[in-house]
Amino acid sequence: MIIYEKGAVTVFQSSLYQTTSTVIVTDDLVLLADPCLLPVEVEEIKRYISAVRGQRPLYLLFTHGDYDHIIGGGAFPDSLTIGSRDLVQRKDRHEQVKQAREFDRMYYIERNYPVEYPVINITVDKDGQALRVGDTTVIFYLVPGHTPDGVFAVVEEEGVLIAGDYLSGFELPFIEDSYAAYRNTIRLAQRLADSGRIRLLIPGHGTPAENPAEINRRIQLADTYLNGLEAAVRTGDQQMLQELEGRFAFESDFTADCHANNIDKIREELEAAGMDGRKESGSGTEQ
Repeated sequence: MIIYEKGAVTVFQSSLYQTTSTVIVTDDLVLLADPCLLPVEVEEIKRYISAVRGQRPLYLLFTHGDYDHIIGGGAFPDSLTIGSRDLVQRKDRHEQVKQAREFDRMYYIERNYPVEYPVINITVDKDGQALRVGDTTVIFYLVPGHTPDGVFAVVEEEGVLIAGDYLSGFELPFIEDSYAAYRNTIRLAQRLADSGRIRLLIPGHGTPAENPAEINRRIQLADTYLNGLEAAVRTGDQQMLQELEGRFAFESDFTADCHANNIDKIREELEAAGMDGRKESGSGTEQ
């Protein structure tokens, strides 16, 4: 369903995981990010694009290659696809397709388009790389940390940051790639926010943020969790680790596993750097 519609920007949100899909329509192009998730939801996005597209080219951005973000891509075969160099080279791409197909089998879902790993037409190789079509400019940034293949997209004329699986209003960081890289991505987000270029932040899960205070709150939400987690891992502070785990929204076995994985990632990177990452940190519970 549509949860945000203003000017050139329309944001759809899936019933599952509050996953967002963004459509931006300018005089020069239509940009679609991460069409998802259920077939009826993808079909709604398709109908919307058909109604507004006209003769404009359709660009399809994958913010990263997790299965829930690529599952609807096959519904737009005439699009020009965009993704990072690491999305193209992602080692677990076959596993992501397997997860997508297993998701459909588990819930008896049938789709009228193929579920495949995206073939990328425009590869983002470096920070600041630009797509210019007429008077529309989209600037891309490589943002590893959550996954190795993340990308930010800033639609300059609209002041929009499409952030993928960062800066949700409620999700804490899920570090599947690298703690150090995640910290750098949050610092980049802060620089973009401080530049005054961003008037609307659209995360991959949750709702858009369209005022500076809320955008900064989300950056600080991630930063505070990461700072606290590193300090607790360094000192083996079990109480702090448990308290940080309790900050996750929609607490479940899944969020507990993600928090434990975050701890392991930080400990591994601290130990590799010759710093303290105490073994007894665990997952925030006594072993």
